[in-house]
Amino acid sequence: MKNLFIVCVILISSNAFSQSFFGQIVERLHFGVKAGANFSNFTNANFDTEGLVGFHAGAIVGYEINDHFSIEEEFLYSQQGAKLKGNFTNDSDIKLSYLSVPILLKYKMPMGLFIEAGPQVGILIDEDVKALGIPAGNDFAEKIDGGVTGGIGWQFKNGFGVSARYYMSLTNVTKNTYPGTNTDFKNSSAQAGVFYIF
Repeated sequence: MKNLFIVCVILISSNAFSQSFFGQIVERLHFGVKAGANFSNFTNANFDTEGLVGFHAGAIVGYEINDHFSIEEEFLYSQQGAKLKGNFTNDSDIKLSYLSVPILLKYKMPMGLFIEAGPQVGILIDEDVKALGIPAGNDFAEKIDGGVTGGIGWQFKNGFGVSARYYMSLTNVTKNTYPGTNTDFKNSSAQAGVFYIF
């Protein structure tokens, strides 16, 4: 009987601790949505390019470490690429669409100002490279794009906010070789957006 009582006490205590522990974690979690514009280009390309306007949109999941620091992970549909200059084709845009997943350490200052930085991985979803004369269905871009990102923003007390961010890829866009083009150019993108934390 004594052993049964001890087992019951242990089970009740562990259950209470579990509820308290996970309750604290849940309280520190936050979720949100964001959307905005991209201005992207290629770096280190040996052909003339200029910025391409696209957009990004998706979801935010965050964890509050303390009053100043938090970790946020985003899941974004993001359009990148570049606009070709010169006599290519009527369609001069190279469009690369990614599922971008930045993992950011965010530092919040008084009055809602924050800075953020961290790694980012992009998974290629779609590509439009007709401007290079590459037929549809032929793989051009690598399936994985990885780099670093950082930015600054402002979050209001009602959950709305604005942010600006720059992404610099550390991996080549393609490993394929094409006449007259090098293969070590990389993605870069400036972003401006709005978000809402529930």
